[in-house]
Amino acid sequence: MAIIKSVRGFDPQIGKDCFLADNAAIIGDVVIGDNCSIWFNAVLRGDVNSIRIGNNVNIQDGSVLHTLYNKSVIEIGDHVSVGHNVTIHGAIIHDYALIGMGSVVLDDAEIGEGAIIAAGAVVLKGTKVEPYSIYAGVPAKFVKKAEPEQTLNINKRIADNYSMYASWYEQK
Repeated sequence: MAIIKSVRGFDPQIGKDCFLADNAAIIGDVVIGDNCSIWFNAVLRGDVNSIRIGNNVNIQDGSVLHTLYNKSVIEIGDHVSVGHNVTIHGAIIHDYALIGMGSVVLDDAEIGEGAIIAAGAVVLKGTKVEPYSIYAGVPAKFVKKAEPEQTLNINKRIADNYSMYASWYEQK
């Protein structure tokens, strides 16, 4: 059973039809929408400020979400995939974005709708990633614009796949 812990009077709120891996940790001021999956060793630590996650979002294995005390929050839209071993610290991520494996997104960064952050990229504090664009590197820089229809289809398919994977764990 996932670790779900209240802190400072805040109880995590989990939407309908969510998969929470046995060792995922959801702590404090965290609100998760419907049909989400929080995978093994993921940590959503809303102890110092809020974390808000939309619907059909997957937070993959080993990812850590945290904020700055009284300064930054995390807001994640719908149909977002957060890859394995990602760190998100006080950032806003809009609908249909894809955050690649091992990347870091720092405080006050904003990832536009349908944007792709490449694996291993580091999005610095305050960076504004344009919708439907691809950013890569350390620090992350603009690589190219992506076709909105293609990006939305790919990113939605990945998010939908994670809903399917989560269903495998519910089977008896």
